[in-house]
Amino acid sequence: MESTHSPIMHPAPGSSQVAYVGDWRRFEIKPSGPEQGPGEHQAFLRTNLGRAETLQREILQRTTKAQNLALFAWQDLPMRWEQDRWILDLPLSQVGFFQAKPYLLNTGHRQTWPEGRDAGISVHPNDTRSGNTIYCAWIRLFGTSKHLAHTESQRENAHHQALDAKGYAVIPPSGKIRDLMEALPHIVDTLGCRTIHLLPINPTPTTYARFGRFGSPYAAQDLSAVDPALVSFDKHTTGLDQFRELAEAVHARVARLFMDLVANHTGWGADIHEQHPEWYARASDGAFLSPGAWGNTWGDLVELRHDDPEIWQYLAEVFLGWCRRGIDGFRCDAGYMVPLPAWQCIISRVRQEYPDTVFLLEGLGGAWEATEQLLTHGGMQWAYSELFQEFRGEDIKRYLNHCHIQAPRVGTLVHYSETHDNHRLAQKGANWSLHRNRLCALTSVNGAFGFTCGVEWLAREKIIVHECTGMNWGASEHIIQELAALNRLLSNHPCFFDGASMQAHPAGNNHVYLMERHSSDGKDHLWIAINTDIEGAQSCAFPHEAATTATWPP
Repeated sequence: MESTHSPIMHPAPGSSQVAYVGDWRRFEIKPSGPEQGPGEHQAFLRTNLGRAETLQREILQRTTKAQNLALFAWQDLPMRWEQDRWILDLPLSQVGFFQAKPYLLNTGHRQTWPEGRDAGISVHPNDTRSGNTIYCAWIRLFGTSKHLAHTESQRENAHHQALDAKGYAVIPPSGKIRDLMEALPHIVDTLGCRTIHLLPINPTPTTYARFGRFGSPYAAQDLSAVDPALVSFDKHTTGLDQFRELAEAVHARVARLFMDLVANHTGWGADIHEQHPEWYARASDGAFLSPGAWGNTWGDLVELRHDDPEIWQYLAEVFLGWCRRGIDGFRCDAGYMVPLPAWQCIISRVRQEYPDTVFLLEGLGGAWEATEQLLTHGGMQWAYSELFQEFRGEDIKRYLNHCHIQAPRVGTLVHYSETHDNHRLAQKGANWSLHRNRLCALTSVNGAFGFTCGVEWLAREKIIVHECTGMNWGASEHIIQELAALNRLLSNHPCFFDGASMQAHPAGNNHVYLMERHSSDGKDHLWIAINTDIEGAQSCAFPHEAATTATWPP
């Protein structure tokens, strides 16, 4: 009599995990009784692993409503019997989100499946395993205001206001792409950052619906173009030529170039706003709608509809165009506001030509469920961590516990120590800035740690993206060497590589976060104790096994 119990599969039904190109994964199905062994049964793994190209074509057919041909991304692979279960080892050779589930087939061609959903696996590019330090660069700040510690608000400048009153559009000088190129030795060689993340570089409004002096960079006028304000006048090159110069210079230093690209909205009067007004959301009275979050409405922006696959195809070609110019990854601003099918369409199209492209979700303000969905079925790899806005000891412990559980499941959560939306860390002093950077770096997953230009120089002025504030560049007081040491640690110590384990321990003190890290092979071991109370010293109770200490480098 055949067992009525469901066979047991591994990975477990409904589970998800992160892996990397070049890894292997074992799949198993254990019979519920001896009658489900060899002779009466054979086992197969139904999966779309190894079929990325077909899966991408299927997604594009489905999301663009093209003729839907059966392309058979799924395949059944025979498993082998070993001791008391069926197993299959598969190489992971393609980036993407894949699914798998084993089943048994008896001699009468009857299938027996484990209960529950498919297991999911997110395969990330091989070069994102470790050392993922990010330098967020706002190109405008690399011009005349670069060395200033304090700047006058450009909205309150009396000379500008007089011209404003007469209806003139006053746009001050801006840093240029080539100014940032001159800083690459500092960013990559001295600080040791592997990724340069550019805030938006698209043209901004100059008159119509302009916000601030420069216009908001998130109010793009043309998602495929470079803002002329960022370009040095040169009769031999275009703005895109100069952007390619930057990409080539970054790659020559064996670093990656990411850019902020908005898929949810544009500025008023953008090229597609004029050419395709039907792509935009409207109220019942016909007025165009502006997006918003946290109770705010961004009136200088106008929101795309995202119920029309034609918009997704347009956006896919925009993202792909930047890859062709040298972009290695994208920060997807307000990405949770864009529906899953749109991202599946965009990312599938990009991966057809540039499979190793990294998609970093800015999901701040959205539900965790949306982040999880986009990091798995959506095809993204990274998402913003919210550690930068956690300060109390108990809140830090709670959030880091969430990160260390979820990151190996669905995707890397990147600890930015500060972002352009927040006040500068150095406003509270050098010690506070250093403390928060160390917290973000030492608790990072796969060394995914980021900071914004000027952090190293203890810049105190909040970044205002539609103005030029100071970065305090060249100041005598800085934390350059400390940040460089953190980046060397993240890049070289095995306890910060992929597969490393992280476990929080009771420290006997709510102000102290105590974490143990082990390398994936178990040969290297670190204890990290962080005092979350910057105002005073705190005691910490280490477990007995932590009695020995070590320093890095040895």
